[in-house]
Amino acid sequence: MEGQASGPDDKILPLPDEFIEFLNENGLDPSIYVANDSTPRYIRFKPGFEAHIEEFESEINCKLERLSWLPNFYCLPPDIRIASSKAYQEGKIYGIDAASGAAVSALDITSGDHVLDLCAAPGAKLCMILDLLGGSGSVTGVDIAQHRLAACRTMLQKYALGDRCRLFVADGTTFSLLPLRVRLNSKSFEPTESMLEGKSEIYKEWTSRRPWKERKKASKARENGAYKLFSQTHDPELIYYGRDSGVVGLSKNKVYEHLNDYKVSKYGYDKVLVDAECTHDGSIRHIQKFEQWGWETLHRRVLDAERTDELTTLQLQLLSNGFRLLKVGGSLVYSTCSLTVSQNEGVVEKFLSQNKSAGLLEIDSARTWPCKSGQIPKTLRFDPNTSCTSGLFVAKFTKLEI
Repeated sequence: MEGQASGPDDKILPLPDEFIEFLNENGLDPSIYVANDSTPRYIRFKPGFEAHIEEFESEINCKLERLSWLPNFYCLPPDIRIASSKAYQEGKIYGIDAASGAAVSALDITSGDHVLDLCAAPGAKLCMILDLLGGSGSVTGVDIAQHRLAACRTMLQKYALGDRCRLFVADGTTFSLLPLRVRLNSKSFEPTESMLEGKSEIYKEWTSRRPWKERKKASKARENGAYKLFSQTHDPELIYYGRDSGVVGLSKNKVYEHLNDYKVSKYGYDKVLVDAECTHDGSIRHIQKFEQWGWETLHRRVLDAERTDELTTLQLQLLSNGFRLLKVGGSLVYSTCSLTVSQNEGVVEKFLSQNKSAGLLEIDSARTWPCKSGQIPKTLRFDPNTSCTSGLFVAKFTKLEI
């Protein structure tokens, strides 16, 4: 499947001249945007469930093809639907593009790591992170859109992966809470006078049944149209935490405690994923939708220079904040599903110029991946023609001690 391109019967979308010019400026081949999309669908089996492959194949009447370069990943034709299958409904498999899986794999997650997913929705990468984590460590998922993060929570429950996870509705550019090992390893983790007097809220085991007052407040917020995105004026909202996430038994003050830069460098996250908001022009299925939505919508969402400038500013802020929360010696992966230079190499160059403690890392496992090198050494690019995946840019950093 490596290097597969569109076939002779594929019909090229009637792309606007302005978009063709946009692609040429970024060195992209317009032929990757084919109407009869030949890019496969990818699924990942949860560890321990690969014994059910033949049963799944029989149910969907299709033979899976194992990916040699990405463990637990399989591909199938794009027209095969999996939602009604027993394996999917029972939480044994989930859909995730192989390029996205590669971005997670690049983190080299090991048991005991404390991982931050700074742009966690819609949740497939979050599930893979938790799968790789195993029985120790923790994962913190953050997203600015509550309804999207609620979908992540649903996924965690469906796939029984939430024990070591906590989810915060928060702005990823300003989120500043560290893994809870800081509190557990710190001498300051002692019951305070207010806790002993019952004045500070203590987190009990999480339940989906929220208190009446909280539900009433949420209902009122929805009525006022104020329940869509997180507000920077509010603290991060903890909407889920597993029994082994470190939250249970702590006070709210401890969970929301802010620490100085020295403690961040020592006790920050071991691994950080910043899969940043972008124009999604590397997602071929996303671009195809504009044929129905109207190409003027494409101009507004992808080609508009003002929007692109706003996005690159946001991407740099997300990358910078994710790096700030990384401990010295830790690893951060930055990715976007855009194929433009400005949202990828441009952001990386600016970030490196502003952060002397940041170093680009070679992704060792990428030697067997079907992808291209980016315009900056050690960065990678996936695209449908080269990789038979959706488009994705990947860069890996470490934090140096200076």
